[in-house]
Amino acid sequence: MLAFDGVVLGDLAVPCEVFGWVRSADGSAPYEVRVCGPSPRVETRHVGLRVPSRLSWLARAHTVVVPGIEDLERALPAAVVRAIRRAVERGARVASICSGAFLLAASGALDGLRATTHWAATAELARRHPEIDVDPGVLYVDNGSLLTSAGAAAGFDLCIHMVRRDLGAEVAAAAARAAVMPLERAGGQAQFVVHEPAAPDGSPIGRLLPWLEQSLREDLSLRAIARRAKMSTRTLSRRFREQVGTTPALWVAGARVRRAQRLLETGDAAIERIADSVGFRSATVLRQHFGRVVGTSPQAYRRSFRLSSPA
Repeated sequence: MLAFDGVVLGDLAVPCEVFGWVRSADGSAPYEVRVCGPSPRVETRHVGLRVPSRLSWLARAHTVVVPGIEDLERALPAAVVRAIRRAVERGARVASICSGAFLLAASGALDGLRATTHWAATAELARRHPEIDVDPGVLYVDNGSLLTSAGAAAGFDLCIHMVRRDLGAEVAAAAARAAVMPLERAGGQAQFVVHEPAAPDGSPIGRLLPWLEQSLREDLSLRAIARRAKMSTRTLSRRFREQVGTTPALWVAGARVRRAQRLLETGDAAIERIADSVGFRSATVLRQHFGRVVGTSPQAYRRSFRLSSPA
């Protein structure tokens, strides 16, 4: 487990606890857990930590876990990025939790691969690293020896997933019970997040996003959006992906799903009516997009997240 100045304390604690709890069928501990860092002491937002092992220990590690960094504006620790790169090059399994994906991305290891991070940082990861296929809607992504996950809770799911890969489902389930946590959720399950409407930043795309939010029931085909933005469809697609990290069609579908989520939480309208009000052609189309974005059905989402006092 990597530790560095500005590390997210929860992201570091989760893998230490999970892998520390694991026991094989004979009661032995299959993992030796070490916390490694570039210096004997690192500072987090809340506490200072003594780090028992140096980065050189990564040369022998089978698995390297990269926790998140609290401030994305802070310079990434160069020694840590170099250590990650060397670990990847020698074939170690490297997994990031939350914004740890930024350190893994800085090593170049994720180029050309699908990856995720905390939903609030996916757009920034896509902006900084357009060569990465950033998926904002999943708990974790397993590329074999390279894995990424969303926030700290999803980091737990990722750790249990790795235990299951290594030692089987029974050992993984026992580790989850020992940590008093629910069993692993599937990596493709969506991050249940609240997205705020986009604020204009003065750029053509920045001015376009609030209009899209307000026009979800309108024709928002690529041609119609390009006409509004006064761009060619090709230019719009390129700039949209550069600035937003996805295509206009996927962004619009996601915005419509987010609107549907709010309606499901705050009212009892029929699914067909909600589909029409957010701009989907039918309830079937809503269900298709809702399942892709949220990872469950509208009905199941309503049962889980319906507010007790509709707004």
